[in-house]
Amino acid sequence: MGNWVVNHWFSVLFLVAWLGLNVFLFVHAFWSFEKATKYYYTRQILGSALAWARASARCLNFNSMLILLPVCRNLLSFLRGTCSFYRSTLRKQLDHNLAFHKLVRYMICLHTAIHIIAHLFNLERYSRSRQAIDGSLASILSNLPLQENYSWLNPIQSPNMTVVYVTFTSIAGLTGVIITMALVLMVTSAMEFIRRSYFEVFWYTHHIFIIYFIGLGIHGLGGIVRGQTEESMAENHPHKCAEVFEKWDDPASHCKPPQFEGLPAESWRWILAPGILYIFERILRFYRSQQKVVITKVVMHPSKVLELQMHKHGFSMEVGRYIFVNCPSISNLEWHPFTLTSAPEEDFFSIHIRAVGDWTENLIRTFEKQYSLVPRIQVDGPFGTASEDVFQYEVAVLVGAGIGVTPFASILKSIWYKFQHADQNLKTQKAGHAALNFDKANDILTGLKQKTSFGRPKWDNEFSTIATAHPKSAVGVFLCGPQTLAKSLSKCCRQYSSLDPRKVQFYFNKENF
Repeated sequence: MGNWVVNHWFSVLFLVAWLGLNVFLFVHAFWSFEKATKYYYTRQILGSALAWARASARCLNFNSMLILLPVCRNLLSFLRGTCSFYRSTLRKQLDHNLAFHKLVRYMICLHTAIHIIAHLFNLERYSRSRQAIDGSLASILSNLPLQENYSWLNPIQSPNMTVVYVTFTSIAGLTGVIITMALVLMVTSAMEFIRRSYFEVFWYTHHIFIIYFIGLGIHGLGGIVRGQTEESMAENHPHKCAEVFEKWDDPASHCKPPQFEGLPAESWRWILAPGILYIFERILRFYRSQQKVVITKVVMHPSKVLELQMHKHGFSMEVGRYIFVNCPSISNLEWHPFTLTSAPEEDFFSIHIRAVGDWTENLIRTFEKQYSLVPRIQVDGPFGTASEDVFQYEVAVLVGAGIGVTPFASILKSIWYKFQHADQNLKTQKAGHAALNFDKANDILTGLKQKTSFGRPKWDNEFSTIATAHPKSAVGVFLCGPQTLAKSLSKCCRQYSSLDPRKVQFYFNKENF
């Protein structure tokens, strides 16, 4: 439990603050529309559905403001660099960016559902009060004559006007339908099964977020939800005039018919700053992607694995980083992430690509067919990941499943180069220390001193051995692999960390793209 708190205290604090802000914004907006005098007459028609609609809209705007920030990869890399003076337990929280992106997505879906349901009730009550002939306050408010200043309260202007007509002819209704459809498509295409098996569907569909944000920005321009004007409240204060609404048209009455105005659009104010930040992010990534990439070597490995060695002017990397790759001859819009398998000490950077989908299969097929004419490749990055912190720990455990070994190839190469270029005495010391941990006989299959073990590792034995060998060390466990394996390793990190912070502590880190 103690190790879990050390690893996740900042995440918990951040999530509590985020949830707290959602609750505060919802409650504040709810009571504002539920109790404010300005909306007294609006509530006579809509009831509490008005407050539910506006409170959910406030939270919807707030989370739409946040949804783009976790995918601004240059911003995250910058923050990772500025956090280099702090402990890795604080920096590694940036690796949860996609998890937070998904949480914000769920919150947007929740408040969208509340917002839609509330407005369905609102439209039904608008329609019912417009058709009412009982002389009630709601019917009187719905049938106020249009004045020169276009003051009205009910958007349904005649008894024959249908709810469907209002929905598809008003700015709020039409953009609301478009926003909802865009959100449904984005959420469904981001499901694990579709993202893994049909990445292209996910990629293209997810980019209709542009339509979502444009629609959200103009959603409130129609002013369909209205409140009483300040000038009108001087002539018709609801606390004094609501009970004598039958006499509003009487010239001798001190109460005049109320006038209303639409609420100013506010969604664009929430999303403007992150929208500009994201545009600059995309401009920067586009600029870097247009820089020339020279492919210096192409290697076809067994099991349909393609290795590309490349050079790019000004490209600077660290271990564990990744890049986005685009091949215009396959698709101009698709960019796919790949971890770098080269070391910073090498004069090139490389990636290994396994055929796991349509795009990767097409890329490998393209290189197989065009040995004489190498396809053009565009590269964006590099971007930082959890593996950058591997040298911040006294002991590191690297776990790669399948093609997930690629980020650790970079790390192992870098270690080898450090051995080669280290001071002679320090090299000697490390080599002597390493020799104590290996048998003299080489492995019969690989020729390496580390013996090959077949089958799945017994993680309890592995962690117990490490804890015994390093009783007072901080051990960083790094994984690039499936979520099921991540759960097992995370559990072992908690289980084998000592309750005494001065003794062995395991810190779990997982690659996220």
